[in-house]
Amino acid sequence: MGGWPALTYSDWSATCDTLHAHTQVLGKLAVELAPPEPQLQHAALRLSVRGWETQALPARDGSGAIVAALDLRRHEAVVEHSDGREARIPLTPDQPVAEITRDVLDAVDDLAGAVEINPAPQEVPWDTPLDEDREHATYDPEQVATYFEAATRAALVLAEFRAPFRGRSSPVNAWWGTFDLAVHFYSGESVEPPSDDFIFRNSGDAQQVSIGWWPGDRAHERSAFFALAYPTPDSFGGADLSPAPGAWDAEMGEYLLAWDEIRDSPDAHSRALDFARVAFRHACHACDWDPALAATAQGVPPPIH
Repeated sequence: MGGWPALTYSDWSATCDTLHAHTQVLGKLAVELAPPEPQLQHAALRLSVRGWETQALPARDGSGAIVAALDLRRHEAVVEHSDGREARIPLTPDQPVAEITRDVLDAVDDLAGAVEINPAPQEVPWDTPLDEDREHATYDPEQVATYFEAATRAALVLAEFRAPFRGRSSPVNAWWGTFDLAVHFYSGESVEPPSDDFIFRNSGDAQQVSIGWWPGDRAHERSAFFALAYPTPDSFGGADLSPAPGAWDAEMGEYLLAWDEIRDSPDAHSRALDFARVAFRHACHACDWDPALAATAQGVPPPIH
């Protein structure tokens, strides 16, 4: 098996930002249509073998269910109805986010009834509404294919790491605000949200540890795996993860494993798994989780009664 592809934000920033904006349209459809779940899990997307997509969403007109997707193999935005009808919208170079947004919403209207979304972008450095955004229009299919290969490799690591955990956890979520992939593990303890902001109030009301990956951004160009604990105890930062790769980043407040640190290694998948397992074990210890629950993430089963 060859090495993982090189991926640095600065090498594809224009296409990355356009693709990020397109994922927000899908996410906002999920916000409007999906039944609400704790910690806003209903708003998350999934990375499938074709790209980013929603779960099955109830059609607003009661006719069944729809899925909205970004097909990163065929380079199309797709809206599919459970009765077999579908609409496909090409993702082409120099086509602004505003046009794709309106075409996707028109397709949803035709197939499942009108849905109004809040077009304001979230957790990004720009503020132009999605249905007015003509600035983000760069779409390079080769760069998207490279990103999709990297994201798929990362998602497989996260899925394997999550598999043995016996407590409550999320699937591998694709978050359209931060444009990352993450698995969230919950101790079962409630916490007081850090603010009245809608996102923090609803996502930050439970003790959790998150392990994830993102392709880099303007503030941190290197793509990387990350590990964070919430709430973050004083004892969380600064630990030595060796012999696993990765290190504490005080500025980010997370443990990071840079993609380019392992991508050429003979078994990058195993090295990323080592990072996830060691960082998670440390996080659970620092956050005083039930040791038996924490151990299940390492593949240690609970006792048989």
